[in-house]
Amino acid sequence: MSIRPYRDIERRKTKVINVGNVKVGGDNPISVQSMTNTLTTNVKSTIKQIIEIQEEGADIVRVSCPDEASSKALKEITKHVDIPIVADIHFHYKRAIEAAENGASCLRINPGNIGSKDKIKEVIKAAKNNHCSIRVGVNAGSLEKDILEKFKEPCPEALVQSAQRNIQILEDEDFLDLKVSVKSSDVFLSIAAYRQLSKVTDYPLHLGITEAGGFVPGSVKSSIGLGSLLLDGIGDTIRISLSDNPVEEVKIGNEILKSLNLRSRGVRIISCPSCARQGFKVIETVKILEQKLSHIKTPITLSIIGCVVNGPGEAAMTDVGITGGQKGNNMLYLSGVQTKKVMTEDMITRVVSEVEKKASEIENN
Repeated sequence: MSIRPYRDIERRKTKVINVGNVKVGGDNPISVQSMTNTLTTNVKSTIKQIIEIQEEGADIVRVSCPDEASSKALKEITKHVDIPIVADIHFHYKRAIEAAENGASCLRINPGNIGSKDKIKEVIKAAKNNHCSIRVGVNAGSLEKDILEKFKEPCPEALVQSAQRNIQILEDEDFLDLKVSVKSSDVFLSIAAYRQLSKVTDYPLHLGITEAGGFVPGSVKSSIGLGSLLLDGIGDTIRISLSDNPVEEVKIGNEILKSLNLRSRGVRIISCPSCARQGFKVIETVKILEQKLSHIKTPITLSIIGCVVNGPGEAAMTDVGITGGQKGNNMLYLSGVQTKKVMTEDMITRVVSEVEKKASEIENN
């Protein structure tokens, strides 16, 4: 059972590219990305973090390759993970070639800062030979000098012109397996740039508010920026940029997509903020259930409501529901139907059991 969305989002039609075994663009699910913050040369730590990011629900992971040792470390890293790796490259064309040859599924570059046309050709050749896609990554903080001189400051038009210039460089070499981003730390600038870019290209777009900040402010900024674009049908893959554990980026990314009914993964908890009417400690209960149900990957809806004001109505629209009652007698709902009373001390165990049972039923059907 799931809540019927008030309206469906009509996604902008884009080309489809491959990032390893993940298809990006078209009608494919919007993928969630994150980036490691370990030293890439510390292979063991990097592999560990990639696995943690993947287990949280990421589809793609980006790894920084600032030097030769890092790009060559990808050869060992990619042996031990089964998620596509994007190599983050800046300036030096040889790092891009090494990354492609050592297992990267995608190269994040700005062709315009790679160097001469001959160097760009070598990077494209390596990408083609190793089945690598490319992300043209434009950032408001690193625009080309002549574009900044023309527009005087980072603005939507400047970001889009930079993107178009870099796209053209690749197209001139008959390389079309690419996606594009026009990121800024400013929400309004990012939204305007992506909206403009979506009107002039049909390549898949990678969304992000770059350098968004710490967990709370960064999550809020990213939710506003990416949510606005996704509501417009813009965006094929997303990354939340937080000064925090990369795992948290994946959590927020998946929650944004779940809130817009663009993707379902795991348990979606609908819960009240709690008040004096609550029949049990809602906030503590939700925190415990989030932890105990984190292993569930099947889409399940769960309502945890502290009293009977909104509880029965919410429970009628979820797979499993609990509504708080008097003296610790809480009502359990299954598939929207009132079932039986559950005492508060038994409630968490019962809810976990019912959610796991529901997930198993869905998986086996």
